[in-house]
Amino acid sequence: MTEIKKGLAGVVVDTTTISKVVPETNSLTYRGYAVQDLSQHCSFEEVAYLLWYGELPDAAQLALLCQRERAQRRVDRSVLSLIERMPASCHPMDVVRTVVSYLGSEDPEEDLGAAPSQRALLAKALRLTAVLPTVIAADMRRRRGLDPIAPHSHLGFAENFLTMCFGAAPDPRIVRAFEISLILYAEHSFNASTFAARVVTSTQSDLYSAVTAAIGALKGPLHGGANEAVMRTMLEIDAPELAAEWLRAKLAAKQKVMGFGHRVYKNGDSRVPTMRDALEQVVEVTGGQRWLRMYAELERTMAETTGIKPNLDFPAGPAYYLMGFDIEMFTPIFVMSRITGWTAHIVEQSASNALIRPLSEYTGVPQRELAVSGSR
Repeated sequence: MTEIKKGLAGVVVDTTTISKVVPETNSLTYRGYAVQDLSQHCSFEEVAYLLWYGELPDAAQLALLCQRERAQRRVDRSVLSLIERMPASCHPMDVVRTVVSYLGSEDPEEDLGAAPSQRALLAKALRLTAVLPTVIAADMRRRRGLDPIAPHSHLGFAENFLTMCFGAAPDPRIVRAFEISLILYAEHSFNASTFAARVVTSTQSDLYSAVTAAIGALKGPLHGGANEAVMRTMLEIDAPELAAEWLRAKLAAKQKVMGFGHRVYKNGDSRVPTMRDALEQVVEVTGGQRWLRMYAELERTMAETTGIKPNLDFPAGPAYYLMGFDIEMFTPIFVMSRITGWTAHIVEQSASNALIRPLSEYTGVPQRELAVSGSR
């Protein structure tokens, strides 16, 4: 009997040069650079360039990328009108997914018959990277009954988004903590959403369709929605002194606790210490020490009880909450970052394509005769 690998666990389906978790150092790397080093010494724009082009930019290359990204941040009235018409009750990920699909329908280069060049794909990637913060900020504000704020061409990627969301640039420590989170979330090899994008790309479909599929995969609580679930858990617990008892009760009931464990990391998510430091910076600016104490209690109790360590979503959830974001906006922020990794993979898949079409083992009813009596 064929060995079944549920969820493709442990199955290597292709090669990639974009990212890898290095077992010897337990480090996630982008193009060979440890992500903790990138997050400490690089801007998000530099990391985006690295993911797309394979090397960190020099000063001139970075300046040109930033100039092009900032020039494409604005959206026209039709996009804002589309956002306004979306039900306020829908999840913000539904808005992001719909807007990306709409932008694809507006792209004059789509459906021209020929497969787009790498240069054309990278241009579309930059356009989506520039526009998504504007879309997400506008949606967050309309849910709060506020008008959208136009993007600023003189601000960096992270600071511009925070300004569009809240009306003014926050403390520089908040800006930097947010930027670090974007770098940490930007890429993670063949995760569920990236694989979804590569599957769609393998059919020679367009970049917007691939990104729309990735957004749909990321919406799921076992993937991108986990950071939302972490914060809802903390709000449910409410007080740090109740955290240990709450967690033990969940584990005794064999219920899943979001924010812990990862299929890839065997010795803990290498991104967590960096994001934990960023969370501490946010707490220093905003207060909210109770969430940091709760974090420590949950982390300690889980380690003592199961040995399982937190993943990136665990510190990111309370960090985003303390920055002032509504919980349902956490996953769209993930999209705003991961669009760089997704599109790098779309370019890579396009450059050396093979249709992704796995097999399955049929376990249904054996072949049988169709009854053709007159009673049918």
